[in-house]
Amino acid sequence: VQLQASGGGLVQAGDSLRLSCAASGRSFSRDLMGWFRQAPDKEREFVAAVSRTGRSTYYSDSVRGRFTISRGGANTVYLQMNSLKAEDTAVYYCAADPNAILTAGPDYASRQENYDDWGQGTQVTVSS
Repeated sequence: VQLQASGGGLVQAGDSLRLSCAASGRSFSRDLMGWFRQAPDKEREFVAAVSRTGRSTYYSDSVRGRFTISRGGANTVYLQMNSLKAEDTAVYYCAADPNAILTAGPDYASRQENYDDWGQGTQVTVSS
């Protein structure tokens, strides 16, 4: 099982980036998929998650209205990041939870311990 995150880079404040997560090794069609991030000297935190159907999405307060998570099929997840800020600088990780029920809800989706599979991360750096 492998989750490959890509699309990170160095941008200026106000710019946009789209992160991609390509999952392989099994079908992820029934997984809750999430994005988390870890800034230097900070703990890893929840960013966004999307249900297996793609109809339900969840966001942290810090990115709601600027970031959009979506599924590009059973094994691909995207994170469109607009109006980037310096505080968005972090390593971004995608993760998969094969055990989530369809109506898991935002509290469940935001908990790292619920995710079984993790990618290696992609660096996003936003200069102010």
